[in-house]
Amino acid sequence: MQNRPFVGRHHLRLAIALVLAARLGAAYALQERQVWAQAQEAPQFEVDPFWPKALPNHWVLGQAIGVWVDDQDVVWIVHRGSATLADNEKGLELKNAECCAAAPPILAFDASGKVVRSWGGPGQGYDWPTGNHGIFVDHENNVWIGGNGPGDSHVVKFTKDGKFLMQAGKPDARRGPANAQGQPTYVGNSHDQVSFGRIAKIFVDPRTNEAFLADGYLNKRVAVIDGASGKLKRYWGAYGEKPNDANLGPYVPNAPPMRQFLNPVHCVMLSKDGLLYVCDRNGDRIQVFKPDGAFVKEAFIARGTKASGSAWDVAFSHDPQQRFLYVTDGMNNRVHILRRDTLEELTTFGDGGRQPGQFYGVHSIAVDSKGNIYTTETWEGKRLQKFVFKGIGRVPAPHQGTLWPQSARR
Repeated sequence: MQNRPFVGRHHLRLAIALVLAARLGAAYALQERQVWAQAQEAPQFEVDPFWPKALPNHWVLGQAIGVWVDDQDVVWIVHRGSATLADNEKGLELKNAECCAAAPPILAFDASGKVVRSWGGPGQGYDWPTGNHGIFVDHENNVWIGGNGPGDSHVVKFTKDGKFLMQAGKPDARRGPANAQGQPTYVGNSHDQVSFGRIAKIFVDPRTNEAFLADGYLNKRVAVIDGASGKLKRYWGAYGEKPNDANLGPYVPNAPPMRQFLNPVHCVMLSKDGLLYVCDRNGDRIQVFKPDGAFVKEAFIARGTKASGSAWDVAFSHDPQQRFLYVTDGMNNRVHILRRDTLEELTTFGDGGRQPGQFYGVHSIAVDSKGNIYTTETWEGKRLQKFVFKGIGRVPAPHQGTLWPQSARR
C-alpha cells in the first residue's frame, strides 16, 4: 500500500515522457519534410480518375503488362486477357452471363481515353506469345511484343493495324528435358545466337533501327538485334560482362552487388543522349550502359525489397534533356522519381490499394509529349491509369502517397 504513490508518480512521469517524445518526433518529422521540400524540386502529378473511358463491348482487362505512348500521343497497352480473368469476370465470354469478356490483347487509346484500335492474338505465319509481355511502337509505327510464357523465346512485330511483319527467335527454344512428373522444363541460354529467354521489354533506336531486348525471365542479358531482319548483333550481362546463367540464389539486400543480373532483366530504355537504362528487377537496381554495352553506372531502388524486387520499368520526363527518371516499383506499389544525371531519388508517389492513384502491382510506365504519366498494373490490378503533369515544384515529402486531384484534397 505504501508504494502506490510512488507507482502513480512513476506512471505519470512515464506518460509525460511519452507525450513529449511523440511531440518531439512529430516536430522533427515536420521539420524534415520542410527541409526536404525546400531542398528538392521535381515533377508534380495528380491522378485523373476519369481516364480512360469505359471499355466498349463489355470488355475488361486482364493483367496489364505493358504500356507505350507513340509519337501521336496514342497510348498503347498489352494485357493478358482471358487467361488472367476469373470465371466470374468473363461470364459473357463463357456464355453464362451478360457481362463480361476479355478485351483484345492490344488496345490503343486516344488523348480522351477512348479506344481507337484493338487487335491481337494467334494468327497465320507467326507465334503469338503465350504470356505477352511489353509493348513498343517504333519510329516506323510498328508494334513490337515480347513474352514471358513458358515457351516464349521470341519477339514479334506488327503494323499498327495488326498485320504481321517479322518474328525473331523460335518458340520453345528454351525447352529442356521433362521433369520427374513428365512436365517440360525450361533453361536459360544467354549465349544463344538465334532465340531468346522470355523477353520482358523492347526499345528500338530510331537512329540505327537496332532493337534492344530485355532478355529476360530466363536469360540474363541485354540482346541487340537488327530491327529489319531480327538478326542478333551483340549482347551483354550485368556491368557489360559476359552473361552467366548460373543460379545465383535469392537476393540479399546488404550483400555486395551481384556481378550478374538476377531474373528477370525486366526493362530496357534508351535516352536521347544515348544512354541505355536496364532494370535488374529482383536485384533492386537500374544499370546504365552505352549502346555498345559499356557499363556507365548503377543505382539501387528501395534496396531492402525482396520477393519480386523494386526496379520494374523506367520512363523519362518529357523535357528535351529528360532530366528525370521514373521507375515503377510493383512490390512497394510506388513510382520513384530520380534525377537522371545523378540517379538520386527525389520523391515517390503511390501506395497500395484499388482507388484512383493507388496501385496493385504497378508494372509498366510511359510518358506522353505533355509530360503525363501512364501506368499499367499486373496481378489483380488489371488496369491503366493516367497521372496529369502539373509542372515542376517543391517536393512535399520523400513519399507523397496517393496523388488525388487538388479539388479532392480539401
